[in-house]
Amino acid sequence: MAFVITDSCRYEKAAECVGICPVDCIQEGKDQYFIDPNVCIDCGACVAACPVDAIVDEHDLPDDQEEQLEKAENFFG
Repeated sequence: MAFVITDSCRYEKAAECVGICPVDCIQEGKDQYFIDPNVCIDCGACVAACPVDAIVDEHDLPDDQEEQLEKAENFFG
């Protein structure tokens, strides 16, 4: 299980989540940040740090944000 950064982060790119992640699984993409689902330890630290509430558990991802999980998986290969 992992957390996903939704498109609320798009172009906002508030980086508070990056510095708080204990496993450095958050990387900067062209227009937003992404969480590596293979590295995320599901600690939730990034959720509280996000000033735009863009980070959600992958199981709570709204249907209109499902593509964000795919984008993250593609970003990390």
